[in-house]
Amino acid sequence: MRIALLGGTGDIGAGLALRFGRDTDHELLVGSRDPEKARASADEYRAELDDRGVDAPIKGFENAMAADRADVAVLAVPAYHLVDTVEAIADRLDSDTVLVTPAVGMKRDESGFHYTRPRAGSVAALAAEAKPDAVPLVGAFHNLPAGGLADLDRAFEWDTLVFGDDDAKSTVIDLAAEIEGLRPLDVGGLDNAAEVESVTPLLINVALENDGLHDLGVQFR
Repeated sequence: MRIALLGGTGDIGAGLALRFGRDTDHELLVGSRDPEKARASADEYRAELDDRGVDAPIKGFENAMAADRADVAVLAVPAYHLVDTVEAIADRLDSDTVLVTPAVGMKRDESGFHYTRPRAGSVAALAAEAKPDAVPLVGAFHNLPAGGLADLDRAFEWDTLVFGDDDAKSTVIDLAAEIEGLRPLDVGGLDNAAEVESVTPLLINVALENDGLHDLGVQFR
């Protein structure tokens, strides 16, 4: 399977690239608006994995080219770049490409981080409005700390909540389960997106206010 990490030069893109690169044999396509930046990040991820004895197939492309080649395309971009990114790659997507959003809208004030619910109801709903109708959309990887993902010396037992179109959701659940220590949990359809997205600022606030909880993940029992 080919996994495109669009905006994969950022924090969550780096974490997912390193974990997928280490724990799976899927081909990884690191995307960026700047293809040179994408190739530099791909080289960096590949070198880190090579130092750990892992020969991972990772290449860098401009976002649209990465999406064109992908079976699964992860929108590893901030919420404020999400719609622009989807619109820029829309003509490279089709019904055989699963689009995945981990994006969360947040703002920070003196009290901490707060969920910013967009007019569409959720960030995932914004992606649903921007994408071609035939392209399936799934939400996953929202509540994972990017720093913890990127630290390959760190073992974890975290859950990721997954919602969206049923058939595509099964594909993403199977894919997420390949990451060591990560358990995907099905939470239904797109209408449940806001509840999942809003957990992320809560986790960040808990991590900020409590010693020893940096890069906090979540597990349901």
